[in-house]
Amino acid sequence: MSLSGAPAPVRRMSAVSAAVLLGVLAFASPAAAHDAGRPTAADVYDLSAGRLGAIAAALLGLAGVIVAGLALARPAGRLGTGSGRLGGGAAVAAGVLGMALGGLVAATADGGLGTGNGLGGAFVALLAGLVATALGGLALARARRTAVRP
Repeated sequence: MSLSGAPAPVRRMSAVSAAVLLGVLAFASPAAAHDAGRPTAADVYDLSAGRLGAIAAALLGLAGVIVAGLALARPAGRLGTGSGRLGGGAAVAAGVLGMALGGLVAATADGGLGTGNGLGGAFVALLAGLVATALGGLALARARRTAVRP
């Protein structure tokens, strides 16, 4: 799929999403390579810093998906009287922030899945942030397309 004919914000949004994901991979690989003493798993009911960060990132990504869905479904409805541009921009911002926070949690998590460090939630946050960013970009592209037509 070529983005050469796409509007500039869609290309910019794709570039930012790719940069965030590549940055996450670049920061996660040294953290994964460092294996000095595996920590013990946290209790089921303990809320570690990693778990709290992953929960916040996943909720931020989920909020972005919901706002993007509303902006796509009714652009002039609940999110203002405009063309859906506000909802699309908010969804892209929430998605990128959710991906960044999820990537930070994934990069700093000690141990693997199931150790209570929020690694599973970080992956969910990365996915939700990516979906929110993509849907928000679609809402922005639709808002721009409808704004151009008289």
